[in-house]
Amino acid sequence: MIQAIGLTGDPRNDLSPVVDDVSFEARAGQVTALLGASGAGKTTVLRLMLELRPGRGITYFRGRPLHRLAQPAREVGVLLGDVPGHPARTVRGHLRMLCAAVGVPARRADEVLEAVGLLGVQDERLDTLSRGMDRHLGLACALLADPHSLVLDDPAAGLSARESRWLHGVLRAHAARGGTVLFTTADLKEAALTADRVITLDEGRLVADQEAADFAHTRLRPRVTVRSPHAPRLGDLLVKEARTARRSVEIVHEDGNRLSVYGSTCADVGETAFRHGILVHELADEIADMGPTAGANEPRSRSAEASEQGDGPPLPPPITIRSIPSPQHPLRYELRRATGIGTSSLAAAAVLVASALISLLLARAGHASQARLLAAWPQLLPLPPAALGAGLLGALAFGDEFRHPALAADRDGVPRRLGLLAAKLLVAGVTAVALAFLTVGFDFEVLYLVYGRKAAEVPADWLSAAVSWAGMVVGCAWAGVLAAGIFRSTTAGLAAVLAVPVVVVPVVRNVLEAGSVRIAAGFAARMRELALLPWPFGGQRYLAAMVRMITQPVGGALALSLAALLGAYLLTTLRGRAR
Repeated sequence: MIQAIGLTGDPRNDLSPVVDDVSFEARAGQVTALLGASGAGKTTVLRLMLELRPGRGITYFRGRPLHRLAQPAREVGVLLGDVPGHPARTVRGHLRMLCAAVGVPARRADEVLEAVGLLGVQDERLDTLSRGMDRHLGLACALLADPHSLVLDDPAAGLSARESRWLHGVLRAHAARGGTVLFTTADLKEAALTADRVITLDEGRLVADQEAADFAHTRLRPRVTVRSPHAPRLGDLLVKEARTARRSVEIVHEDGNRLSVYGSTCADVGETAFRHGILVHELADEIADMGPTAGANEPRSRSAEASEQGDGPPLPPPITIRSIPSPQHPLRYELRRATGIGTSSLAAAAVLVASALISLLLARAGHASQARLLAAWPQLLPLPPAALGAGLLGALAFGDEFRHPALAADRDGVPRRLGLLAAKLLVAGVTAVALAFLTVGFDFEVLYLVYGRKAAEVPADWLSAAVSWAGMVVGCAWAGVLAAGIFRSTTAGLAAVLAVPVVVVPVVRNVLEAGSVRIAAGFAARMRELALLPWPFGGQRYLAAMVRMITQPVGGALALSLAALLGAYLLTTLRGRAR
């Protein structure tokens, strides 16, 4: 059961009509419709229930507020608007990624695809889906964690009549299994045919709470719509025949040549027109709306009751915007996010081609050292192609999240949790190392094929060079991840990577070139003395290589930039939690 109590919108932040003291129940095993015209406040009510906008009131989902649930996705399935997934991701890939986010097995994606009828388009990209298919996908996302309750905002929007009937069947089946279904609509017939209970909103206030049968009896009135160039004459004839037959018929002249006939049928109206030779352009059965409060007792709000008693209206508790939940399996989620689109492959291919061309040009000039030759890093470039590519992939890790917020389909945001950050740093680091050594190997082979073995020699200090190379590329990738997470943009992440050699390196170089009273000679030997056990696999050599890398201008600038970015990320995270 869903219990909404005293939902009241915050007028300071409310651009839509203010919701005022809305209270209702959506019972388990039933489909409940939240009915209202456009602008009546239906979506605002749902966002207040889901703690997505500030206001007052409280909503219980099976007795507990949403922010008290450890895994909200397993209790409430939500559909608000379109699915904001990456346009290049496939339907199946998008659902498998969300499976890791909500903590269900990947096979659940195939089960849901079959349930919503999307198996035939599971390999299609999201940007190729029609409006109807997008609503199918939104329903699939809502059903992914097998929630008890479904909260859907106008789920039949853009669907054909056949697809709408299918959707209503899915909602009825969910309710038949004991689930709770709450959906919004502006269509009276849809509410009457689909729902067990209809709750009517008008200008942000609850004006009726009725069983579907009572709603159909009080709100819906059948009529026959007729459009004819001789509408006045036809209306007079219908009234005359009704009086003769002692039937009650009401004729309403609408705009133009249109009549609304109450108390008759299409057959009777058509026969009358045919007998008198009246041309008819349109003849159809319709359902007329008798108004939001017709025949219904308006629910009394707690504010009205309190004002009648002479007391001030009791204020419901404030609604604090709920934080975005972190993925249940961050590493699995990040792997599926990174591999679900072709951006990584295209970036890696571009890096390999650019690096090979630069290596060939450097080898032809003959002025670069062997290490710079294999890394394709001329003096004129701030960073080699592999480092720039790693920084770009790192920036995309958070930039794509903010651009296409799949984790928060109901709002624009990304969870700032250390688990998700650690997963992104790990995946970005491994990708950067793979790209770094793939680039060096590709350059080595290209140089050997073009210029022979003399140009493709392994440097004498290859171990130190390899550690420095891997550290620089991983540092660029991490800088892109952190900067994109702070500034919420892929462009800002890549700009932060480029700022390291352009801005930070000259500052660090000036500091290192300044005179020093003390030097760190013998550091490696003192580290060996400090260790209680011998370093496994010659670990002291790798540590010494890392220290030498940090003492270089580029390495020191990267270390300083990463420390500053990590501190800024943690500061913004803690600040957001405190707020």
